[in-house]
Amino acid sequence: MAMSALSGSPERTLRMSDLAHYTGSTLSRLSNVVGRLEKRGWVRRRPDPTDGRYTLATLTDAGQDTVAGAAPAHIDEVRRLVFDPLTKAQQRQLGTIAQRILHAMDAPCPTDWSSPDSPAAH
Repeated sequence: MAMSALSGSPERTLRMSDLAHYTGSTLSRLSNVVGRLEKRGWVRRRPDPTDGRYTLATLTDAGQDTVAGAAPAHIDEVRRLVFDPLTKAQQRQLGTIAQRILHAMDAPCPTDWSSPDSPAAH
């Protein structure tokens, strides 16, 4: 999830604290995850040049290639397990429920589930 969040962020970079919030993780736990991703060459950390109290995590080109390579299989599996068993009406309800939950969490909805291009529409 951390790599996906970075992949969709401007310049593929987020403050570690924002990434922890997005992934629903503690900063300590996320730091361990990002450490493992750094060892694979998929993420790098550096001080935030605008405020040295923060650390930025950036998805590397190799990390972006990994995310892009995994995306089709991931999307197919989510569709098979989550959306295919539901009727069209249930898919719309799930989208509405997800949007309400994300709104309550004060997080942006990563996908407009009501759009014809969403996984629920296929």
